[in-house]
Parts: sequence; C-alpha cells; structure tokens
Amino acid sequence: MISEGMTAPDFVLDTDEGISVSLSSYSGKTIVLYFYPKDDTPGCTKEACGFRDVFDAILKKGAVVIGVSPDTAASHAKFRKKYDLPFVLLADPEAHVLKAYGAWGEKSMYGKKYDGVLRSTFIIGPDGMVKKAFPKVTPDGHAEEILALL
Repeated sequence: MISEGMTAPDFVLDTDEGISVSLSSYSGKTIVLYFYPKDDTPGCTKEACGFRDVFDAILKKGAVVIGVSPDTAASHAKFRKKYDLPFVLLADPEAHVLKAYGAWGEKSMYGKKYDGVLRSTFIIGPDGMVKKAFPKVTPDGHAEEILALL
C-alpha cells in the first residue's frame, strides 16, 4: 500500500461524465483521494454523503475530493445524481489504480475469501506527496476526520 511520504502514483481515469482526468491535473491542490467498493451500497453511500456534507468546508481548506471505485462511469453518474454528490467519481473497472495504491486485496465475507476494494483514503499534498494514509476506513465519521486534518 502507498504510505505517507511517498509520491502519489499518477493515473488517468474516466469521470462519471466520460471525461478522462489525471491525478496530475490537480497539481498544486490538496487532494482527498478515497477508494470505495461499490456505488449505492449502505457503507459507500454513507461515506460519500459524509464527504458531500463537509464538501464546502473541504473546499474552503483548498482541497478537492475524488472518489474511485471499480464501478462504471454510468453507475457513478446515477450515484452522483441520486445523492447530489458535488465531487468527481472516477471509474477503475480493471482496478489498475486501486492496485497501484494498495486499495485492492483479499477480503473475507461469511468465511468466503475474494479479491475486492479495501476501503481506504489518501490525503495528497499540493506537491504530489502522500501526507496521510488511511488503509482501513470506517464510513461513519470519516469525512469529518479528514476535514479535521486538512
């Protein structure tokens, strides 16, 4: 997993509007990059709505929020519209970026092991360096925790 003090790997992914965006296009800004398993599921909705609810305060601190999951751009578009999410959601259906950040790995549910998204967040400084890494995120209160660190 990417850790604090490392350079954040650059990438290019499509937004929910089908526009290709690179991490480096946000150079000079603080980035809250969060990885989540699936659009419109209870935990992921709670986390996204948490970021939505503190979004203006995050912007005032000079930061942007970017969500990444393996869902499609079309799925992201529905999710953003349904919950009025004001930030970009990026589609990583082949999990290349998830793997680059260490946000993809073995999970277990009901005794069954499978590979999937490891809910995690990274605060990336304007210089492209990872300032803080959260390798295991609990959706409740996470957005407020991030806001307090910015």
